[in-house]
Amino acid sequence: MFDKFKQLAQMKGLQDEIKNSRVEYEKQGIKVVMRGDFSIEEIILNSSLSKEEQEKILKECFNEANHKAQMLAAQKFAGLM
Repeated sequence: MFDKFKQLAQMKGLQDEIKNSRVEYEKQGIKVVMRGDFSIEEIILNSSLSKEEQEKILKECFNEANHKAQMLAAQKFAGLM
């Protein structure tokens, strides 16, 4: 029974660690910083690019940062198992 409590405590600690971690992706001067809980912490745009270019690259940055956050969480939980 205590093993289950210990495992739950480890999972809670892992969730907090993931939530507080940061991943970022940058391309052509556009940067997205995302936390492990998938909330956006920072967006930096490149004013020398057109609006259409910025929109396209920003989508790529969001998707890549999201993928990195998912991979980080999967790696952390894999270590628990």
